[in-house]
Amino acid sequence: MNEDFDNDDDLFTGSEHTPLRTDAFEKTAEEKSEIIQHHFHQIMETLGLDMTDDSLKDSPRRVAKMYVNEIFGGLLPENKPGISTFSNKYKYRQMLVEKDITVYSFCEHHFLPIIGRAHVAYISNGDVIGLSKINRIVDYYAKRPQVQERLTMQIVNALKAALNTRDVACIIDAKHLCVNCRGIKDTASSTITAELSGIFRTNPITRQEFLHYVGSHAKLD
Repeated sequence: MNEDFDNDDDLFTGSEHTPLRTDAFEKTAEEKSEIIQHHFHQIMETLGLDMTDDSLKDSPRRVAKMYVNEIFGGLLPENKPGISTFSNKYKYRQMLVEKDITVYSFCEHHFLPIIGRAHVAYISNGDVIGLSKINRIVDYYAKRPQVQERLTMQIVNALKAALNTRDVACIIDAKHLCVNCRGIKDTASSTITAELSGIFRTNPITRQEFLHYVGSHAKLD
């Protein structure tokens, strides 16, 4: 059984990896929270808010805790889900699809939410994974400042490593609030990204079967 799906090198190198400094993990979560609290207090003061007001005075602490432990919790290595795989004893050889996995992330350009759904599939190469672990992988990589393309690739690469197979696919359909609530303010549009690996990329029939299961009629080359 595979008890882990990658190492922390995935955070530092390559186009699909989160761009972090090499000293990113030297401070504890508590130390990071204290620093963010201080600076967010200054941001609020700079905006002209009265930081003695009962409704506002604890906001920097709440924001700092939320940033470090919740919405950017995927930047804490200790939050990486432990992934155990199991032998495919029942010899299931078709694709497994988990669709409509909730995605909550934040774009790294404006730090506004990305909200959508991920559809993930794999074909066993001898190992299988608990269904909830797929959700946990999606959630772990979503809880970072992200671009949707990178997030899609990270999910696929993590599952490929965990399952020791190339046959993995992921589609994400999400709304970006940096588009919906600022700039062009287009509230109707969403963004679709896909990462197809192994047979999902090379076999058109397998690819179309996956698209059929997740309700997408797009033709992905």
